[in-house]
Amino acid sequence: MDMPREFQNPPEAICFRSSQLVTMSEWMKKSPLEWEDYVYKEVRVIASEKKEYQGWLLTTDPVSANIVLVNFLEDGSLSVTGIMGHCVQTVETLSEGDHRVREKLMHLFTSGDCKGYSPEDLEKRKNSLKKWLEKNHIPVTEQGDAQRTLCVAGVLTIDPPYAPENCSSSNEIILSRVQDLIQGHLSASQ
Repeated sequence: MDMPREFQNPPEAICFRSSQLVTMSEWMKKSPLEWEDYVYKEVRVIASEKKEYQGWLLTTDPVSANIVLVNFLEDGSLSVTGIMGHCVQTVETLSEGDHRVREKLMHLFTSGDCKGYSPEDLEKRKNSLKKWLEKNHIPVTEQGDAQRTLCVAGVLTIDPPYAPENCSSSNEIILSRVQDLIQGHLSASQ
């Protein structure tokens, strides 16, 4: 029995580049730690249908592998572009960027809550929460270039100012439990 042509090849194997087959899922198969290598760097992204995007990689969604690129425009404004993860074929680093660009990107979408804290206060909050999590036998590490983000068990991140709403994880159960723990810690320390 002949199958229709669209069912003969798996959907992930439909992009061609330089006569070489490239699966669209290569980017999606990377781990969040591998994606972290591209954050705050200027990149060129080749997507399906040979569409090319260039900009500073702000973040990659850990579930969908979607990429958010930022470009600073001459008039002082900025352009934000989202690229669907399943469309990404290649990501090439063009520039590491300097400290000024990294700081600008890091604070681009900083919550209003964070602006009320000095860098010293944020460091104290981070260290207090980290010690408390470790005391409760919860594996926690610091990640990112500035070591500002806490990572719990490799599946949840906590960004400044280290409150429950600053947690992110694709695992809803872990997210809810850690948010409850942080709320308890904040209540106890006040």
